[in-house]
Order: sequence, then structure tokens, then C-alpha cells
Amino acid sequence: MLEYEKRIWELGFTRIAGIDEVGRGCLFGDVVAAAVILPQGYVLEEVNDSKKLSEKKRNALFEQIMNEALAVGVGIVDVATIEAINIKQAARLAMKQAVEQLGIVPDYLLVDAENVDSEIEQEAIIHGDALSQSIAAASIIAKVTRDRMCEEWDAIYPEYGLAVHKGYATKHHREMLLRFGPSDLHRKLFIRKIMAQFEVSEQQVEQLELFAEG
Repeated sequence: MLEYEKRIWELGFTRIAGIDEVGRGCLFGDVVAAAVILPQGYVLEEVNDSKKLSEKKRNALFEQIMNEALAVGVGIVDVATIEAINIKQAARLAMKQAVEQLGIVPDYLLVDAENVDSEIEQEAIIHGDALSQSIAAASIIAKVTRDRMCEEWDAIYPEYGLAVHKGYATKHHREMLLRFGPSDLHRKLFIRKIMAQFEVSEQQVEQLELFAEG
């Protein structure tokens, strides 16, 4: 998990920021990105792609990273902006915001499969959250941050089960969408595309759109 970092440290860079986002594929809610700068040579035990960790382990690592990182930045882009500029651009914007929120300027960026709008030298790594400790740390911060947001949203919109599926297109979430229609925080332009993948009828999709308009 430190192969990329070691190579970059050897080039003379010392403040490497790992960057990742969470929520790109959701039907509901904001997209969240995090940037994390860990101390040079620091080893974060048991770190991995946040999706592969238990909730208990993620929360423990979240606290450890927040306490021991040199800097942590979080970027959040809301649903209205996602609808206006599309999810890919919104995720990139959240990543840029996360870098800007670090408080110190990194000298190198390691990014999970994306490019950040920044003049700072950077490298995009496919499956970076499973290959780079810095990106994995950012993945954990972003995931825990968004999961906690989902728990707050669940109290406002209890009918959708957000605390369980975190806004992703699970069977239960799709069924609740068909039953109640989308809320103000659903990504309405994304719903037709996603629901079509699950063979939702055209009539049902049109009904969802009527919910969204009304």
C-alpha cells in the first residue's frame, strides 16, 4: 500500500495528498470527497479500500486518521450542483474542494482514477483505494463522512431506508422510489438511467418523472 508513496518520496516530495470520492453512483444525496496527507513514512495498519472494511473498522480508522494525519480536507457538492453539471464534474469539483480544505498545500496528489483541477503535480491510479495508503485513507474519510450524512438524511426521509443502503440503487430503494416518488434530495436526472438498468417499466419511469415535476 506504500509502493506509490515510496517512489514519490524518493523524488523529493514530502506532502503527498491521497484523494478519493464517495457517492458517485448514488440515486440520493451529495457527493463527498476527501484529501488526506499522512506523515512521510507513516504506516496505517489495516487500511484498505473503505468498501472492504466493516463499519466498525472504518469508524476506528477514521478517528485514527483524523488524529494522526498532517492534514485532512473534505469537499461536498450538493444535489442541485450534481444535476446542473453532471456527476462526473461534481465529483471532480468535490475533489478540488477537498484539496483546498487541507489547510496546507500538498506537493503531490495521488488520485483514485480521476484528475483534479489543480496545478499541483498528480497521478491518477486505477483502483487507487486498494493500492495506495494515502488514497485508501481518503476513501475512509469520505465514506464515513457521507455515511453519517445518510444517517441524518434518514431521519428526515425515513421512508427510503437511507441509513441502510446509503442512497445506492438497492432493490429496497428502488421499490420505495416507485412507492413514494423521489424526494428533494434525489438525483432526478439520474433516476431514469439507473432504473432502466433494472427493467423498470417505461410507465413506472414516467410516473417517477411526474413525482419529480410535481
